[in-house]
Amino acid sequence: MDVLSDLLHRARAGDALVRQLVQRPPWALTFADAAALTVVATLGGCAAVRLDEAGAAPVSLAAGDIALITAAGEYTIADDPSTPSQVVIRQGRKYRAGSGDPVAGGEWNLAPRTYGDGLPGATVMLRGAYELHGDVGGRILEMLPPVAVVPAGPRTRGALDLLAAEVGREEPGQDAVLHRLLDLVLVLALRAWCARPDSELPSWYGALGDPAVGEALRLLHEDPARRWTVAALAAEVGMSRAVFAARFTSLVGEPPLTYLTGWRMTLAADLLRDTDATIAAVGRDVGYADAFAFSVAFKRVRGVSPSGWRRGTG
Repeated sequence: MDVLSDLLHRARAGDALVRQLVQRPPWALTFADAAALTVVATLGGCAAVRLDEAGAAPVSLAAGDIALITAAGEYTIADDPSTPSQVVIRQGRKYRAGSGDPVAGGEWNLAPRTYGDGLPGATVMLRGAYELHGDVGGRILEMLPPVAVVPAGPRTRGALDLLAAEVGREEPGQDAVLHRLLDLVLVLALRAWCARPDSELPSWYGALGDPAVGEALRLLHEDPARRWTVAALAAEVGMSRAVFAARFTSLVGEPPLTYLTGWRMTLAADLLRDTDATIAAVGRDVGYADAFAFSVAFKRVRGVSPSGWRRGTG
C-alpha cells in the first residue's frame, strides 16, 4: 500500500457524511462544529467559503471547483461572500440563524441526502464530511491549508458527476457507493492540490516521487515494527548505505531511522488513545521488544511518557 493510501486507511477516512444542496440564491449555511476534513464541490453556479477567523478572506468557488476545508471551528458556505447566514447546522441539526429555532425536518428535504428548494437557477453543491482519526489523521491535515481550492478539471469532473448521480438515490448498497465515490473525489483532489507548484507540503510527500526514497517510505509504512536498519533499507531499494542515507535525509528532511521513530510514535499515540493494550504490547506493535526502550523513545519524541499520554487523552 502506498504511503498516502496507508495514511487515509489508518486515519479511518471513511463512512463520511454526504449531502447535496440545491438552492436558489441567496443562501448561506453555517457549520458550527466542522468536521476535521470537509470536501465541498460546486456542481452548478458559484459559491464562497467564509471562515470564522479574524482577517480571513472569503474563498470563491466556480462551477466544478472542489474545496478541501480543514479549518477548525465554524465556517459558512454561501452563494456570495456578503450573504448573511440563514441556517446554522450544529451536531447534524439545522437551526435558523439569529432565532436558533429548529428547521422542520421536511422543510428543506428534496430527496434522500438532498436539501434546498430545487427551484430554477439553483446552485448545486455537494458536501462530504470526514472525521479523521488521531495523530495519523493529523499527518493528512498538515498537507493542507484551512481552505484548499482545486479548480475544475476533467479528472475530477467525472468523479463528481458520478457522485452527484448517486447522492439522491436510495438503493441497496447506497452508502457503500457514496463513500467510495467520495473517497475517489478526495484522493483526486488531494493529488491535484499536491501537484500545484505553490503548495506547501510536508517534505515526505515530495520524496514519494523519488523511486528509491518513495519505496523506502512505503516499506516503513507497510511494516513499521520490523527491525529496520539503514543498511537493510538501502539494500531493499538497491542503493549503497551511504548514498541512500544522504538522499533520504536530503529529500525527507530527516534521516531514515529518525523518520521511522516518528512514524512509530504516531502509531503508538493512537494505540494508547484507542486501546486498552498494555504499554509493553503497544511497544511491541510498533517495533520495540522492550517496554523501557519504547517508553524512553516515546517520551523523547512526545515529551511525555506513554502512560501520561494515555491519561491525557482518555
